[in-house]
Amino acid sequence: MSEKKMTSSRRHHLKSLMLQIAAGWIENEKKEIANAKQAYLAEHCPAPNVSGDQAALMETCKKLHALIDKVDEERYDLESKLGKADKEIDDLKMKVIDLAGVKKPALKKVRMSADAMLKALLGTKHTVNLDLRANLKQVKKEVKEEPAEAVGDWRKNIEDKADRKKMFETS
Repeated sequence: MSEKKMTSSRRHHLKSLMLQIAAGWIENEKKEIANAKQAYLAEHCPAPNVSGDQAALMETCKKLHALIDKVDEERYDLESKLGKADKEIDDLKMKVIDLAGVKKPALKKVRMSADAMLKALLGTKHTVNLDLRANLKQVKKEVKEEPAEAVGDWRKNIEDKADRKKMFETS
């Protein structure tokens, strides 16, 4: 059975419907997060009572400072835990990279003379001129002298070979 392909207009219509549904879910999630935040603040941070004399206000300020200090300590502890976790994650990523093997980038060909290479390696202090051909070993080419007999008439060589052939045939 051959499956029928969906038309592009149908596909675009379904895609737009999916996007509308997803946008609705995101809106609902934002509202839920805002409601949860309001509930948490109402539970953990009651509105301060600002009515009363100066001594009561001072006491309220001291309580607020104590709460702020406690929250700062918790924040500091969480930041340190987060820093340790991030470092551990980085270490594990490095181990994964080491285990997978580092891919070496393709090297580019650089046209550089030996002099330029030495200057790059040793710096501008050392100016060494390399004439690589001057250091090569001189090899004298020897001409092999062929025996004079081989240069002679070929008919004589055949007669000599015929004599040897007769030697082997007689035995």
